[in-house]
Amino acid sequence: MSDANLTVFLVDDDEDIRSSLARALAKRGFEVETYVSAEAFLEDYDGEQSGCLLLDYGMPRMNGLELQNHMIKKGFSIPIIFITGHGGVPESVQAMKAGAIDFLEKPFRQKTLIDCINGAFEKAITAQQNEKKTRELHIKFARLTEREKEIAQLMVSNSSNTTSKDIGRQLNISPRTVDHHRARILEKMNIKSVTELVDISLRANLFS
Repeated sequence: MSDANLTVFLVDDDEDIRSSLARALAKRGFEVETYVSAEAFLEDYDGEQSGCLLLDYGMPRMNGLELQNHMIKKGFSIPIIFITGHGGVPESVQAMKAGAIDFLEKPFRQKTLIDCINGAFEKAITAQQNEKKTRELHIKFARLTEREKEIAQLMVSNSSNTTSKDIGRQLNISPRTVDHHRARILEKMNIKSVTELVDISLRANLFS
């Protein structure tokens, strides 16, 4: 599975491995960008590009695990596949706990690597889709009036028993006015129930 919008970012200080892997992946239709060090990758990567990071563990200065930790702190969510000739069980466990897709020891079969990359791309595509949905929800939410946002928050915070009368008493407005606002909230958010509103508010963190 190759996609024009998805890139394999290959970071390895070994020129021979870097070149041979890049050639092999390019022949399989992947877009590949190579870097000689973690520092060189960080200079070029801004967190917006999607794909996966194919990362050597045993590099000088900043090693693979250190780069992974740095990416996490920066909020970069690109899937990571480790490749290594040096790492052992503790390193692989640490990498996987931090969210790595896999930890492959050199030499590895090309098919194994391709399967890992395709799995990482599937994860990246899912993340892209979720981010798009979240952006769309925030755009819809931004179209609500301040009163509608206030009522929506009350609907979400106590969805099981917040009636229009309850909300009306809290805001000193009539239940009929609350009913009107509730209908407009559901219409603008393109949803059909309070349950949906609760779900998307949690998923998109609308009231943070």
